[in-house]
Amino acid sequence: MNKQTKQPESELESAGSEQGEVTEASKQDDNPVENGDEAETVDSEFLDLQFALGEAERKMADYKEAMLRMQAEMENLRKRLIKDLERSRKRALESVMLDLLPVKDSLERGTETDQETATVESLIEGKSLIIRMLEKVMQDHGLEEIDPAGSGFDPELHQAMTMIDSAEHEPNTVIEVMQKGYRLNDRLIRPAMVVVSKVPDND
Repeated sequence: MNKQTKQPESELESAGSEQGEVTEASKQDDNPVENGDEAETVDSEFLDLQFALGEAERKMADYKEAMLRMQAEMENLRKRLIKDLERSRKRALESVMLDLLPVKDSLERGTETDQETATVESLIEGKSLIIRMLEKVMQDHGLEEIDPAGSGFDPELHQAMTMIDSAEHEPNTVIEVMQKGYRLNDRLIRPAMVVVSKVPDND
């Protein structure tokens, strides 16, 4: 009769544990489809992120290029405007100078007049002609004369140099123009210097 060998309990427990681990590993190995799907999902998300990052970098590069082009266009526009303004200023001065040349010619002819044969009347007439020519040139270029003698005082156009008692005029009336004023294209460039009336003081 053969004797049966009794194994220690510790060895049995160890063998059972190893068998359980093998069984769990076998279960994991038995689901290769599930593991593969998880890997593909991670790879797909990573590729999506890479694509989104690339698109963002491309758009940023496009925006930067557009901004640089806009800056260059603005600088070119600024330079063109400066050139156009300078050209317009030169043309305006050229026009004024051309209109003033006849006045200069008249002044030169006046200085060449024989002083012995010239009369006072002819000299006055020559000066009056030159003044009229000059006034026409100024008017043609938008200059308007302000001569407010006899009108009411306007602080927007007149500069009161003094006030004088006057019973013959209404208060705040311009009774004398010491220096005429001028407006250029409706813009005041020099106020008229005037003497203004006021109510006489009662002593």
